[in-house]
Amino acid sequence: MKLTFLASRNVPTLFLIKIYDWATEIRDHNVTIISGFHSKVEKDVFHFLSKGKQPMKMVLARSMYRQLPDELKPLVQSGQLEILTLPGISSRLSSQETAMRRNRYMIEMADEVVIGYASPGETSKNSSKNMKGLERR
Repeated sequence: MKLTFLASRNVPTLFLIKIYDWATEIRDHNVTIISGFHSKVEKDVFHFLSKGKQPMKMVLARSMYRQLPDELKPLVQSGQLEILTLPGISSRLSSQETAMRRNRYMIEMADEVVIGYASPGETSKNSSKNMKGLERR
């Protein structure tokens, strides 16, 4: 099973514990987690997931790293982490447009989508595919 995790850039503290508990629990299931791991909360989730053994796919909203960050090397070398980028993206910086394209791509890759938190006004207009929220507003 492949699961995409998305979360807004700004997540109220009240919701963080629920998201972190979810990440700690899901890492013990053999589920492939797909995310950009870009926002602060997504990076925190990545930290929790990296302590498990489940496969992960990091999808960049920019071009591929020229040099792989040191903290990712062991995960890539062990095969636990695969880093992907969208075709046609040559910029070394992500933009709102490339982030939206990346999110749509990740949603289409997944069997299920979990939204850790969506800020008011920030909807998952990318797709309505089998989405579950850890917390709804």
